[in-house]
Amino acid sequence: MSLRNRAVIVGVGESDIGKMPHMSGLGLNAQAAMRAVKDAGLKHTDIDGLLTAYSFTEPYFMLGSVLAEYLGMRPTYNASIVVGGGSPAAMLHHAAQAIDSGAANYVLVCAGENRASGMTRDAAVSALSAVGHPYFEAPYGIGIPSLYALVAQAYMHKYGTTREQMAAVAVNTRNHALMHPNAHMKKPITLEDVLTSKPISDPLHMLDCCLLSDAGGAFIVTSPERAADLPGKPIWLAGIGECHTHEHLTSAPSLTEFGAEESSRRAYDMAGLGPQDMDVAMLYDCFSIVPIIELEECGFVPRGEGGAFFAEGHAAVGGKLPINTHGGMLSHAHAGAVGGLMSIVEAVRQLRGECGQRQVPGAGAAFVHGEGGLLSSHISMVFTSERR
Repeated sequence: MSLRNRAVIVGVGESDIGKMPHMSGLGLNAQAAMRAVKDAGLKHTDIDGLLTAYSFTEPYFMLGSVLAEYLGMRPTYNASIVVGGGSPAAMLHHAAQAIDSGAANYVLVCAGENRASGMTRDAAVSALSAVGHPYFEAPYGIGIPSLYALVAQAYMHKYGTTREQMAAVAVNTRNHALMHPNAHMKKPITLEDVLTSKPISDPLHMLDCCLLSDAGGAFIVTSPERAADLPGKPIWLAGIGECHTHEHLTSAPSLTEFGAEESSRRAYDMAGLGPQDMDVAMLYDCFSIVPIIELEECGFVPRGEGGAFFAEGHAAVGGKLPINTHGGMLSHAHAGAVGGLMSIVEAVRQLRGECGQRQVPGAGAAFVHGEGGLLSSHISMVFTSERR
């Protein structure tokens, strides 16, 4: 079933970001949620659908119901969805289906955690070990950075991607974060800084790896008809597609080919648009190798040319295809599922023309890609500023 132009985003919000020891993970979700409600021109009592992700820092089993309780909402459509970092994109898909079917009128989607102040670094690493296969990976002590490092090594060997090209990804996102008033990282970095930062798992260094932040994000989905009565500019969901190939890397069909090619094809087909029509892209960037792979799999450049695209400056604001104009998870914020949600928030703001000095002039179509697990779950989205 096509969801093309059947749902729109009418409000977005993000919490304060960085280290916020005075705020809980639930509080960060609530702050972002209420900012999204205000941005949409709604009241919290108008919300009848609520979707949340997961939390490693909060003890709640039914996070969606707890957030509804916390905010004084009484949704008739409510769930928590777990597809790793791809959860916000999957929640958007569910929200659009709920709107289209009449299951809800206004669906609030939110995610967030206080990983910077609510967990030690060791605790965060330990919690994330749940991503490894409990029988064939975790007992051997391998962690998420090492699993992504295996992918990076394989990709470098097959396609010739270089460390310098991966470092260019981190520099590009940091330059964009410097233009974002709410970004976690505000210190400029160079290629040399990335290449000489602390080694984590060869070939990945510290600045190749995503942040640990306190952060929450939210957006509100409704129908085009209801959006017409709201004060803001709606952003249209033109296409969305998913592909889930594995959970554990030991079961992945390949270390160099993943599901983004299929998910993006589905999104493009639904939208009736292609990569050549996109003005800006938000690509999941938990590690610097990942947006290079996604850029290629999602059809923007041929295989093996993604690294050079970043290294030659084409992904910068003012370049051929600005990528992660908010700073991504490498420099803007990352706290569980919220990292991918912030890409949707930034796409909406770009298409509204609200991004100030990082604004892409005339942006009318945006591509967003969410990824979960170990390049396991892929959800691609196409947004437009006007109905097409």
